[in-house]
Amino acid sequence: MKYLCDKKVASIFMITLFILTAAAKQHEKVPAVIVFGDSIVDPGNNNHVKTIVKCNFPPYGRDFIGRKPTGRFCNGVVPSDIIAQELGVKDLLPAYLDPNLKTEDLLTGVSFASGGSGYDPLTPKIVSVLSLSDQLKLFREYLSKIKSAVGEGAVETILSKSIVIVCTGSDDIANTYFSTPFRRPQYDINSYTDLLLSSATAFYKELYEVGARRIGVLSLPPIGCVPSQRTLGGGIDRQCSKSANEAASLFNSKLSSAIHALNKQLPNSTLVYLDTYNPLLSLIQNPAQYGFEVANKGCCGTGNIEVSILCNGLDDPHTCKDASKYIFWDSYHPSERAYKILTSQILNKDLDKLF
Repeated sequence: MKYLCDKKVASIFMITLFILTAAAKQHEKVPAVIVFGDSIVDPGNNNHVKTIVKCNFPPYGRDFIGRKPTGRFCNGVVPSDIIAQELGVKDLLPAYLDPNLKTEDLLTGVSFASGGSGYDPLTPKIVSVLSLSDQLKLFREYLSKIKSAVGEGAVETILSKSIVIVCTGSDDIANTYFSTPFRRPQYDINSYTDLLLSSATAFYKELYEVGARRIGVLSLPPIGCVPSQRTLGGGIDRQCSKSANEAASLFNSKLSSAIHALNKQLPNSTLVYLDTYNPLLSLIQNPAQYGFEVANKGCCGTGNIEVSILCNGLDDPHTCKDASKYIFWDSYHPSERAYKILTSQILNKDLDKLF
């Protein structure tokens, strides 16, 4: 039965990949993929930031090329890599702060994302990582480097034709609001999601002002169902945290409406709301349908709370042997296999809207 299930999942993934490839070929070549956000799409920027939010050590990267812990918060590749690959740009999207980057790496895109960041300006300050404002400054620096290397024309092409992805907000809800005392005295969840939305829309407008025209915005996932939130807010049975999921859903509703409005306000822009909430919830609620065996714990350590520095080599005796059976790699981030299924589903549904 397991063999048949795995074979079915593999077939679904290959069919989806074929559809995506065919769809991409119908459009003009995407010159680059540019990514902003948090740990979901950070390929190693935090390696070069003075923060404890790092993962450039085993068992992270256990299933990456060469079993190398690159700073990706996963056992393998992350969504930014998968998006770049499925759009035919390149196999891996590097971290902008990687000192080994060459000009050709810059021309096809990079990620500015920083694990632990968020829409709330307080969120990155709490853990000393790159804010969205910091990431935008690095983006301007990046564009200057390209201009110096290959001229103004290349910059204009990258800005107008590339796909820009924004993926952040989970840490605002899970960490800043529910796990620290800094925001709740001043904000209920409705006013806090308004704060996040104000910061988010201001950021998208700044990207537009710099020249970005095709912007895909990933929604918040069902954050209450990730293992750490089950442990912290799901009671003795570790159910999904209802309050965290309600907060994510509320923000997503506001975000979708705001993106629709921005498309009318910003001439020649294409902003697309990319739903991650429902696809991930489907995986969690129906793991066997996708070939997974464990949905409520991560592979690393006990799977209940370990993430970043808590998920380390000392956990090896407890860490699962096969991460492909788990929806989550650690207590907060999906496994490589889950990312591949989710990213393919999301792009298959909304890829055309970015063109």
